[in-house]
Amino acid sequence: MTSNLWLNELLANPTKAVGETLLSNYFGFTKEQLKKLLEIGLSRGGEFAELYFEYRISNNLTYEEDIVKSASENIMLGVGTRVIKGNKFGYGYTSDLSFDKIKEAFLAAAAIADSSNGNKVANLNEKKVPNQFYSMQQPVSLASLEPKIDLIRRGYHSAKAYDSKITRVTSSIADEMQYILIVNSEGLIVSDVRPQVRLVVSATAEDGNVRNTGRGNAGGRVGLDFYEKIITPEQIGYQAAEEAVILLKAKDAPPGEMHVVLSKDESGVMIHEAVGHPLEADGAWKKTSIMWDKLGQLVANPIVTIYDDATIKDLRGTLNIDDEGVVCDNVMLIEKGKLVGFLNDKLSAKILNHKENGHGRRQSYMHPPIPRMNNTVLAKGDTPPEEIIQSVKKGFYAVTYQGGMVSGTGKFTFSVNLGYMIENGRLTYPVKNATLIGTNIDILKEIDMVGNDMGFFLGTCGKDGQSVPVTCGTPTLRINRMTVGGVA
Repeated sequence: MTSNLWLNELLANPTKAVGETLLSNYFGFTKEQLKKLLEIGLSRGGEFAELYFEYRISNNLTYEEDIVKSASENIMLGVGTRVIKGNKFGYGYTSDLSFDKIKEAFLAAAAIADSSNGNKVANLNEKKVPNQFYSMQQPVSLASLEPKIDLIRRGYHSAKAYDSKITRVTSSIADEMQYILIVNSEGLIVSDVRPQVRLVVSATAEDGNVRNTGRGNAGGRVGLDFYEKIITPEQIGYQAAEEAVILLKAKDAPPGEMHVVLSKDESGVMIHEAVGHPLEADGAWKKTSIMWDKLGQLVANPIVTIYDDATIKDLRGTLNIDDEGVVCDNVMLIEKGKLVGFLNDKLSAKILNHKENGHGRRQSYMHPPIPRMNNTVLAKGDTPPEEIIQSVKKGFYAVTYQGGMVSGTGKFTFSVNLGYMIENGRLTYPVKNATLIGTNIDILKEIDMVGNDMGFFLGTCGKDGQSVPVTCGTPTLRINRMTVGGVA
C-alpha cells in the first residue's frame, strides 16, 4: 500500500475522526501520485477522469425473543475509477489501495476511449465542503454497544407491552459512517464524512387465525440525542404495535374508482416512485422516461409543486456534496404544475446541456454514479388535513404501504398495508389488502387538494442494481379519481 502507516491506523482505530484529515492524507497518496493516476485515466483520449475513495463502517444490531439476536460490523475500503468520453463512460474499481492496482483499474475504465492522445489534468486544488447538513454530535456509529442495545431494547419492550395480542417483536438498529474522497481531472479534491442511522421496530399481532404486522422506524443523518429529543424508541415501538393490532380488525378493501386521500408520512413513497424516477435525467436523454419531452409543459394540476432538496438538515437522503463532488442544491422539478427540471449527474447534464445540480449518487466505490433522488417533496398547500377528509363523501384513505412498482410508461401499483374508508367526511373502519393503481401523468392532474401539513418517509431506493438512502415527503392530499384494487 502507498501509505501503510495511515491505512493501518485507520483500520485499527475506526472510531478516530479521520474525516478532518482526509484532505491532507488523500487516503495515503500525494497530490503528485493522484495527478499521475488521473493522467493514466486520460491516456487513451478520455475527456474526464475521476477517483472515488471510500472507507465505510457499518453496524447492525437486532433484538428479538428478549435477547440480542444478532450483531455485525462491516468495513469497506476501496476506490472507483471512471473515464468519460462523449456519451460513454468506463468504470473500474479495486479494494487494493496500491498505485499499481489503481492504475490497472484506470486502464480498464480508459478502454472506452480509442485515441493515443491523452488530455491534460488540471492542477489539483483542495475544496472544502461549504455547508454541513448532518448532525455530527454523538454519531451512533462511533458509540459503544451499550447505548445502541438500550435503544433497541426500549423499542422492543414498548411494542411487547402494547397489547397481549402482540406475539412477536423485532427491534433493530443499523448505522454507518462513510468517509469519501473525490479527485478528478478538472482539478477537484474534496471529501465528506457522512453519518447514517435507522431504528426499526416490527410487531406482529395475532387473534385466532388472523395475523398482521405493523412497523415503525425513524432516523437519518443524526446522532444519539435524536432518539431522546425528537422521537424515542418507545414511540417507535408503540407505532408498530398499534398498527399491527388495528389491522386485526381491518376489512378487505372494496375495489373500484373513487376519491383517494393520501396521508402524510409514508405516502411520500408514491411521489418518489411515480413522479421522482421519471424526472431523473438519464431517463430524459435516453428517452425512456414518459417525461423526457415534456420540459416546460403543464404535467400536473397547478396546485402541485414538487422539488428534490438534498440540503434539508439531518434527513436520510441529505448530502453536503453528491458522489461526484458537486455541491448539492434544492432542485425544482414541477412548479405550479409545470415541468421545469430534471435531476442530473455530470454525464446527463453534459448530454442535455443542463447545469449540474448535485444528484449524481452511487451505492459504493464499486458503482458508477447515476442520477438519483435525495429528499423528494411535494410542497405543502393551504388546506387543513381534516378539511380534505371532510370533503370526501365516499373514498379511501391510505396510511402505510408495503411496496410499489412503476414502469417506464408511468404506470404504477402500490400495496397499502393500512388504510381506512372515508364515509360522509369521516374515517370509519380500517381496511387492508388494497392496491392503488394508476399512471403518474393522470395522478398529477387529478390531485385537487393539498394539505398544509407535512410528513417524511425514510426509504432505500433501488435503481440499476444500486441502493441508496432517500427521504420522500408529502402533505395530506386528495386525488379526485383513482382506482383502488381490493376484494370484490
